[in-house]
Order: sequence, then C-alpha cells, then structure tokens
Amino acid sequence: MDLDNTLDSFKAREPKEATINYVKKLKENGINPIIISNNKASRVSGYANLLGVEFLSSARKPFSKKIKNEIAKRGVDKNSVMLVGDQMMTDVLAANGAKIKVVLTEKIVKEDQWTTHINRIFDRPIRKYHLRHNNLIDWRNK
Repeated sequence: MDLDNTLDSFKAREPKEATINYVKKLKENGINPIIISNNKASRVSGYANLLGVEFLSSARKPFSKKIKNEIAKRGVDKNSVMLVGDQMMTDVLAANGAKIKVVLTEKIVKEDQWTTHINRIFDRPIRKYHLRHNNLIDWRNK
C-alpha cells in the first residue's frame, strides 16, 4: 500500500484510529499489508512501526525493480500481490511493471507534497480518459 494520500496525509506522522482499524481488519482477513512508499525511511518507518506493518521506502515508483525484488525476497506468488495507491504516474505504472494487480484510489486529502503536484498534472487527464473509456473498474462492481 502506498502511504502518502492513500493511507494518510503526507503530513501525518502517526496513523489515525481509522487507519489502525483498517489495517487490523486486513490482517484479520489474512491480508499482510506492506507500505510501499517513494518517501525516505525516516518518514515511512515510524508510521509503519506504529501500524505494526513492514515497509519498503525509497521504492522509486514508477520503476518496479524494488517491488519485484521484494516479491522475490518474500517468495510470494505475484498473483497474490496487489498494490493500492492514489497515482497513475507512480503506483499504477509500478504495479503494471511488476505485473501485479493494482487498485487506484482517489487521494484522501486535498494537499499534496510539492513533487506530487507535477504527477497530478499528468494524472488527471489520463484518469479522465480511462474513466471515459470504462477502463477503470469500480471494485464494488467486481
């Protein structure tokens, strides 16, 4: 799972109760969430530790090499892996490159890191195109 604007605001240093409950529910259902973030370990580690999950920082999304290496290191079947994220330009491209499933979310807070504003310029028209052509499937209908 991506962290910033998927699980929480990029400003949040500690997970909200809703996020803690969400991760707890995932674990109760046999899902092992791992935070995969382009942010530095100093940002991701504290948040992940408070959630009780592992993490991969400096993931370099949209490149998929670190994600592929993590999957191989864990010895899991790629068919049992899914990346959840809020950006087409990083999360979706990285998942596609790693040949894993992906869930594209809306960003959960209005503000973004300054670097993310650049990605959003490209993200908006691509997302609109895929919505218009019914390429984005609502998981509730799947």
